[in-house]
Amino acid sequence: MAQAAVAQTRTSIRTDFERDGYFAPLDVISADEAMANRGELERLESQIIGQRLGNKGQLSQAHTIFRFANNLVRNPTILDAVEELIGPDILVWGSTFFTKEAQSPSYVSWHQDLRYWGLSSDDLVSVWIALGPAKREHGCMRFVPGSHKFDMLEHRDTFDGANFLTRGQEAVIDISEDETVLVELEAGQASMHHGRLLHSSGPNQADQRRVGFVVNYLAPSMHQVVASEDFAMLVRGQDNHGHFISVPGPQDDLTPEALAWHRRIVGTQNTAIYDGAPVSET
Repeated sequence: MAQAAVAQTRTSIRTDFERDGYFAPLDVISADEAMANRGELERLESQIIGQRLGNKGQLSQAHTIFRFANNLVRNPTILDAVEELIGPDILVWGSTFFTKEAQSPSYVSWHQDLRYWGLSSDDLVSVWIALGPAKREHGCMRFVPGSHKFDMLEHRDTFDGANFLTRGQEAVIDISEDETVLVELEAGQASMHHGRLLHSSGPNQADQRRVGFVVNYLAPSMHQVVASEDFAMLVRGQDNHGHFISVPGPQDDLTPEALAWHRRIVGTQNTAIYDGAPVSET
């Protein structure tokens, strides 16, 4: 891409994100690379059948246990875009595969991420990477533009089994469809959204699975205010604050050391995620 075009894209990222609370689409990798990553995920999924590596069917903190996921969170195109929003020092706080099987009723209710993460500020951006098409029929994400400027809303816990969210949480707000935008992505594209942006997704009505990889990037100045400790992985720049325990990248897939880090991180972060919940259904 020509230098002028790169500068224009970066300006658009900042402008759109500040105005709307999101930016999409961002071309991250080719469709072939996306499907190769998806194939690697599915190869590794066959090795973890019966293991619980996240809440409610999620596959959490994948960058700590899978080499390909660790490489993907370090993608230079993504990091350049994230740097435009939170600066040159970048930590990965979490990563999650949200996979909706073909003809699956699974959905995500309207919610704000930062309502449940126990983090000190909103100097954070989530990047949703499509490892395959993510269109309306696949249950792509839907945003309420500008809702990142709202105060933190009240949410109620439903613990609905079809809801992908940990607590089945949903924002207490009436939203009409004409206030929303569908975020349809091709394989290899990504969207970026603010931690207070209202977002949701519907069921997958297609005959193929929908695979999305969500990475949560934050500035090292942030800190955990609910759990007694927290973890993050430095992927660009420096961490001059030391608010998070530094997590190493995996040396191989699913090593005992990596799985031990994974258990510790998920267990600790669940302290924040389930804080105040009447029931803990992890």
